[in-house]
Amino acid sequence: MSVARAIATAACGTDAVSEALSIFAAARDAGDAPGLRVGDRLYTFAQLADMTKRRIDALSLEPVHGLPYMLEGTNTLEALVTLYALLEIRVPALLVHPQLTPPERADLSAAAARAGQVPHPGAAAIIFTSGTSGEARGAVLTRAALLASAEASAANLHWQIDDAWLLCMPIARVGGLSILTRCLAARRCVVLARGFDVDLFPEWVAAQRITLVSLVPTMLTRVLDRHPAWRVPAHLRAVLLGGAAASPKLLRRAADRRLPIVVTYGLTETCSQVVATPYAARYAPADCGAGVALRGMDVRVDNGHIKVRGPTLMAGYWMETPLAPDAWFDTGDLGELDAEGRLHVHARRADLIVTGGENAYPAEVERALEGFPGIAAAGVFGVPDEVWGHTVAAALVAERAPPPDAALFEYVTRQLAPHKRPRHICYVPRLPHAPSGKLDRRALAEIARSLRPLSPTHLGQV
Repeated sequence: MSVARAIATAACGTDAVSEALSIFAAARDAGDAPGLRVGDRLYTFAQLADMTKRRIDALSLEPVHGLPYMLEGTNTLEALVTLYALLEIRVPALLVHPQLTPPERADLSAAAARAGQVPHPGAAAIIFTSGTSGEARGAVLTRAALLASAEASAANLHWQIDDAWLLCMPIARVGGLSILTRCLAARRCVVLARGFDVDLFPEWVAAQRITLVSLVPTMLTRVLDRHPAWRVPAHLRAVLLGGAAASPKLLRRAADRRLPIVVTYGLTETCSQVVATPYAARYAPADCGAGVALRGMDVRVDNGHIKVRGPTLMAGYWMETPLAPDAWFDTGDLGELDAEGRLHVHARRADLIVTGGENAYPAEVERALEGFPGIAAAGVFGVPDEVWGHTVAAALVAERAPPPDAALFEYVTRQLAPHKRPRHICYVPRLPHAPSGKLDRRALAEIARSLRPLSPTHLGQV
């Protein structure tokens, strides 16, 4: 496809959305401004636009309306320039996670061939997620939704002229993709890392003068563990912490180190954030739960189910019925809103443990266990039981030697209702995590053979 044809195609809709997410428009607006840093190399928006022009020619695509382009979502200059090009010519990117196996890639390619066009106007990206059913489904993210998400984030964080956002999570995930679209819309600089490196993290922040970074709790925990003497530089003004629940212990550790934490809660289906810690409260995020609704977003809780509505919501799942305008989307998560409108997330619906007809939320039990001296981390899951349906089990990481069972049993008896108390425990060197950084509860369940009872009959045993 020629560059001239691409520019003409993009010009068919010179609306605010097209301009905001156009690397060519960014070059016109801020051509000499830094747009991307990769290692020691800095690229201006004008240079990125030139690279995008060449990439469009190399793609040899005709912008068939709605036909997706499969792109491996690696954190490389080539992948980012390809994304700029696809945004420019209005071809949806079907983002493929780089850790997919060859059979998984083949299945995705076959599904794409069967599906053909994406019948959603303005589709920008398709990202596969587990959805509320637990099965992989392709969330169709539109250009308008990505821009609305960027604007909602900006209304909370307030861009500064020297902002540089570290991108160290895969662009195949919405957390990584949204960093790229936020910075493009704001004409601010992305600092690209091939992946997260706990050893190099403080060096990256200092040398690249990182002002904003997005992490999952596991990443932050590793940074604090590996660098106990690290002093947070003044230019790091916010660490966005999302993708999984942040434990009170982690937030206390961050507060002790004077880390500016903005806790976020969101989904692939909402182009990332739905609620977040107000920027002004970034040094005391624990007081805000998962956060308050970002600008333009509505959040409600029906019978414990978190539902959201707003301009950042996806068009629908690929190959499924589109969502109706202004539809309320059931996130599949469970929580509550307090009197001040702060959201408190209890559990993903798929993680909920129903034991004897009572609900046990893994995140709540994990917070309780991690509050016990000597327990560094906890992963809670359900174990099938003929009598109760499921019982609560916990894999624990000890800070040093495992604490006595008697003390732990007494503690959980005081802290948790009977149906929430772990009936079985085991100790592991570390908890398993998925590539996204979230706790891998399926892998947790696979260690069930290592469990032993935590009960009065086993007091004192370790």
